[in-house]
Amino acid sequence: MRRFWQRGKDADHVSAGEAAAAAAAEPSPLPEPDPAAAAFFDVDNTMMRGASIYYFARGLAARKLFTMRDLAMFAWGQAAFRLRGTENSEHIGSAKEAALTFVAGQRVAGIVRLSEEIYDEVMADRIWHGTRTLALQHLDSGQQVWLVTATPVEVARTIAHRLGLTGALGTVAETRDGVYTGRLVGNLLHGPAKAEAVRALAAREGLDLSRCSAYSDSINDLPMLTAVGHPHAVNPDAALREHAKEHGWPIHDFRTGRKVTMVALPAAAGAGALAGGVAAGIALRRHYRAN
Repeated sequence: MRRFWQRGKDADHVSAGEAAAAAAAEPSPLPEPDPAAAAFFDVDNTMMRGASIYYFARGLAARKLFTMRDLAMFAWGQAAFRLRGTENSEHIGSAKEAALTFVAGQRVAGIVRLSEEIYDEVMADRIWHGTRTLALQHLDSGQQVWLVTATPVEVARTIAHRLGLTGALGTVAETRDGVYTGRLVGNLLHGPAKAEAVRALAAREGLDLSRCSAYSDSINDLPMLTAVGHPHAVNPDAALREHAKEHGWPIHDFRTGRKVTMVALPAAAGAGALAGGVAAGIALRRHYRAN
């Protein structure tokens, strides 16, 4: 009798499973990857609340590599810059000197390691949830997603890797034998330089800029925004908001609730695997949904 009951139970399981499979909706087809399209995201106040370079300086100060007085002066400069929304040659020069102060005489490997530690400590929970979602949507569509920022490229790469993005364009410091010389290669990646970086990357990757998107909070990034076919304003300053309205650009503002979400790939993944942004983005999305 028990054996008969068990056979009947197994039959019920099988029929239930078959019925469930038959009733399941057809899965939506995955979008075809678009190798000629990409999305470019500014970092400060676009992908992250606040200034990434300030958080990096704060981490260095906590490790006694940057004085608290220097940090206070740098914070004041960042605040003044944000309030004005514009910059002059004197401010750019000061920012350049500050950037070089961070790395002069340091080994590249050490700065990369510090970037990873400081991101996990003070940057991860300042990522805008809404902007990250926009980036993942591009990854899901089979597009590359790049950060474009004046932050040192080593810090920018860490942020991109932790978020599962394709990579980052940032300010490049000169190195010799694995040590920073204290000079920049060119200038800060800011304003028109961002647009030039995007164009150079597009030429290298075979991208069609008319099919690409760009996201920023600042009118200073107008050269980058107008270099692509699909510009977006994110948490925009007053000037960019007005420009976006006049030109019919999408405006995304995630500041209302000040809601940020900690988003990071496992720290053990390291900072070396910067390629394969689409696969990393899908893995990050699954990790986020599972948790």
